[in-house]
Amino acid sequence: MRTPLHFDKAQGKRIRYWIGREYTTKTAAEKALREWHSNYEAGKIAARSDMKLGDWLDKWLSNHRKEGTTVAGYETKIRLHIKPHIGGVKLCEVTDDMLDDLYRLLETAPCATNKGKPLGAKSVRHVHNILSGALGAAVPKLIPANPAATAHPPTAREIRAQEQKYPTVDDGQTARFLGSVWEPRGNRVCDGGLTHHCLRDAPLWTVYAATGVRRSEALGMKWSLIRWDEGAIELGWVVVEEGNTYRLRKLTKDGDDNAVIYVDQSVMNVLKWQKQRQDDERARLDSAWVDHDLVFARDGFKLYRGEAGGPQDPEKVSARWRTLRNRLHLPDDFRIHDWRHSKVTNDLEAGENPVEVSANVRHHSPGYTMAKYGHSRKDGARRLAASGAGRLGLSSLV
Repeated sequence: MRTPLHFDKAQGKRIRYWIGREYTTKTAAEKALREWHSNYEAGKIAARSDMKLGDWLDKWLSNHRKEGTTVAGYETKIRLHIKPHIGGVKLCEVTDDMLDDLYRLLETAPCATNKGKPLGAKSVRHVHNILSGALGAAVPKLIPANPAATAHPPTAREIRAQEQKYPTVDDGQTARFLGSVWEPRGNRVCDGGLTHHCLRDAPLWTVYAATGVRRSEALGMKWSLIRWDEGAIELGWVVVEEGNTYRLRKLTKDGDDNAVIYVDQSVMNVLKWQKQRQDDERARLDSAWVDHDLVFARDGFKLYRGEAGGPQDPEKVSARWRTLRNRLHLPDDFRIHDWRHSKVTNDLEAGENPVEVSANVRHHSPGYTMAKYGHSRKDGARRLAASGAGRLGLSSLV
């Protein structure tokens, strides 16, 4: 029994092919043909394509409309964790069992790009999300259904169980840290004053600790977006890494409008100090300075490549942070991003309004802020317990 002549979307032409050659009766063959007609009209017939999964992933990724950093992350996952294992399988032969086997392999096999350890549940779930999106885009043109829809990636509970608890510092530790970074050390390359090399990063560390902004957001701050009279900063740009390079791009995660955070006048004074220092640096370098309106632009220290005034390399900023962290004896695993965790935790511990705390760090909802950070409110929980016990008169029972 053969199909009637019909259009195949994958090949772009009209074809017909054998449904089967071993039916025992004419009735069985006609039944198979009727079933084929029903599936074809319902869009359940897969196109006759020999395209490999790896080729389809490349095509899907090339047409993706997300930001460059997102696409770069997808490309890395596809290249390292999908193609080596199932990239050569025909797209029409990918099954949910095959995807399950891939997930279990990634969860157990050592990974060279993960320090020889298997991928965590969150990373495997990310691989699944990529496959689900790519395979879903192939329905119904190349495959009748998305096999990822019935696969079994790591669950949200498994991801939460593996979440790493990063360290935080309290307000007292933060105050001592800021006092240390604003104290000149008198290196031989220092000439004192505003161009004092020891203080070149002090405003940047202060902004991280006082506002909880992300690394990319601080490096993308622009002078034209600082509202001096209101005590507010618009976050309209970020400096992001893409592969082995980095670039300045528009911030898009908060919608079309710029995100706005409000700061104290003391933070504004730090930014004014940074502006004066940068103006002196610009005058000193003259034509070597190409202005990009950046608050924390690359300065002229060891200017051996490129021009001053442009965005800083995020990885070099992190390297300087690690040096400072070791000098000040902060926890070994304390990252720049942990200033954000510390800021939110300390604000909640101080009894600040969770709605305002959530808005100033640009979480999508106060519920998310409380779910992620509310468990650390020890003092508030103790006060709540004491208040409840007092109302119930528990102290008089024993």
